[in-house]
Amino acid sequence: MSSPDNSTVEAAGCVLWRRSPIDGELELCLVHRPKYDDWSHPKGKLKRGEDPLTGALREVTEETGYLAVTGAQLPTLRYLANGRPKRVRYWAAEATEGGFTPNTEVDRILWLPPTAARNRLTQPRDRTLVTSLLASLHLT
Repeated sequence: MSSPDNSTVEAAGCVLWRRSPIDGELELCLVHRPKYDDWSHPKGKLKRGEDPLTGALREVTEETGYLAVTGAQLPTLRYLANGRPKRVRYWAAEATEGGFTPNTEVDRILWLPPTAARNRLTQPRDRTLVTSLLASLHLT
């Protein structure tokens, strides 16, 4: 039952952060998706009828293995993906507990300081979210 509709793909994710267990400095979590060979913030498509915030936290857990507590809503990104408009809503989220296990969707994660995370992100549009996170945490 496929249709060539151009309805917007709804997705959600988080800019996941923690304090380094080593030096207490801020670290951001990036995920590597082998299907696209890219580094991004954890995110994914919403299930039918799913609340965006619920979906964002589900994606964080599925992709990183971490539970998180959400903070400020961050800017929504809009772009074309496979010829269809996509809207991704983001939140700041602090990792609370968990641990990463590689899976078919995400084979690696990195915890990086903000500048290194910004530089590692594949898509320039994702870099603005690092700045927004820092502002929401009053670190800019």
